[in-house]
Amino acid sequence: MSTAWQASLLDVADDIALQPLGNELRRTTLSRGAWVDYRPGWLAGADQLFDVLHHDVPWHAERREMYERMVDVPRLLKFYDQGEPLPHPVLAQARDTLSGSYAAELGERFVTAGMCLYRDGRDSVAWHGDRIGRAKDLDTMVAILSVGSARSLMLRPRGGGESIGFSLGHGDLVVMGGSCQRTWDHCIPKTAKPVGPRISIQFRPRGVR
Repeated sequence: MSTAWQASLLDVADDIALQPLGNELRRTTLSRGAWVDYRPGWLAGADQLFDVLHHDVPWHAERREMYERMVDVPRLLKFYDQGEPLPHPVLAQARDTLSGSYAAELGERFVTAGMCLYRDGRDSVAWHGDRIGRAKDLDTMVAILSVGSARSLMLRPRGGGESIGFSLGHGDLVVMGGSCQRTWDHCIPKTAKPVGPRISIQFRPRGVR
């Protein structure tokens, strides 16, 4: 992959390590029982982790049917199912930390890790909710850790309405909870601005995609 990449001047940590969630975690209450937590810079050394994942993860492209024809999915993917070893120990630590921190609200553990590589501003994901499986009918959580260049994560009520956005990259964390997957949609829009690659790691409970 000939992906151009420039590290952040703000991420100068020598070690890849999680920071405390603590008072830096900020919750935004949405409509219809949905909410979003945001913790910028949760992972120190995020640019080093990006380099590891970019090199070591067996990324693959997918094609999907859209408007009665097969098209390329505009990003590269890898899914780590429950029990499958993750490509860096800090990701298992992040998953376990999130499971402990949200145990009272979630009632179960995060067990899978989906990964997406957005190579440049042409890669994207359209408006959607993670409603495959149990999330179609039940409240759940999806936690996203981002490394690499910052991209906008946009959210809006399902069916349309005013959107809100978060800039995610360089170790930022966002957690979508409550009814968010059922009643709101989210996307990573394309951008014409020059932007480097970003990797998102999505932690989910069992049976949620």
